[in-house]
Amino acid sequence: MKKTAASKKSAAADRASTTEEAPATEEAPAARKSAAAKKAATAKKSPAKKAATAKKAPAKKAAPLKRQVPAKKPAVVPKKATAAVKGVAPAKTVAPKPPRGESRTALVRRARRINRELAEVYPYAHPELDFENPFQLVVATVLSAQTTDLRVNQTTPALFAKYPTPEDLAAAVPEEVEEILRPTGFFRAKTKSVIGLSKALTEDFGGEVPGRLEDLVKLPGVGRKTAFVVLGNAFGRPGITVDTHFQRLVRRWRWTEETDPDKIEAAVGALFPKSDWTDLSHHVIWHGRRICHARKPACGACPIAPLCPAYGEGETDPEKAKKLLKYEKGGFPGQRLKPPQAYLDAGGKPAPPLGAG
Repeated sequence: MKKTAASKKSAAADRASTTEEAPATEEAPAARKSAAAKKAATAKKSPAKKAATAKKAPAKKAAPLKRQVPAKKPAVVPKKATAAVKGVAPAKTVAPKPPRGESRTALVRRARRINRELAEVYPYAHPELDFENPFQLVVATVLSAQTTDLRVNQTTPALFAKYPTPEDLAAAVPEEVEEILRPTGFFRAKTKSVIGLSKALTEDFGGEVPGRLEDLVKLPGVGRKTAFVVLGNAFGRPGITVDTHFQRLVRRWRWTEETDPDKIEAAVGALFPKSDWTDLSHHVIWHGRRICHARKPACGACPIAPLCPAYGEGETDPEKAKKLLKYEKGGFPGQRLKPPQAYLDAGGKPAPPLGAG
């Protein structure tokens, strides 16, 4: 009987537990249904979200494109700059850049050392125009434009023999002067200049060549280059003569990047004491005419090759370079018919007169 009561209680407890668990079992499907409903709702909403995202996505991608548009413009600038540089690059002697890492002090030292080396190579350097007085020098310098000093030296003896003073040349018949100056080229323009400057000397300066820069440049056909030639060689007043040889070499040596003669004069003049200017001009011009030529520099025979940033632009083989040397360095006559004695003592040869074989 006791067992039966116990079993009855156990059965009742089992039924109670079954009755309590049943609701949980019934709620599970409901929970599943609600979860499924939520997923369905999410699934329904997700296409809309995706569509909205898809619609917004192009806008987000388009925005960077608009921001990148300005970035494309700088990309074109280097190409234009490169093209401009390429246009200048072939003319290496027009606007060369200073050696990288060379300070101002190093440049001054290198420039002055080059001048000292050239002074040893050309101790007899002098103006290569024949003259006996300032008047002859200023006329000869005006005539030397667009021709060689040799051609001028071969022509001026006849001119000065017929017109020895400014007064004589000022009163000359232009056609007669033109005939004498014909070998120098541009003889009509040169005739007008030398007659004009002779008249100015006669009327304004009493037939004497002035010794001041501001007076010389007022004369017809006389610029700063001609004025400094006269001041440095007829009056002993320092000046830098910036002719074509001087311009080419100082840029080739990277003393300056300037191309304007007046700016070159100022830039190079700042590298040297004023007392060196006249001889410096002679050294540079002589080197340009004899060794450091425009088209085929004789690099292999150059005494300042270790100091030259442009070494290698010309012939570097010593034997071949020797064949490129001109004037006395190449065993040929110089440009003056009557050179200074120091030049002759150094082995220089006078130039032949006009018409000589």
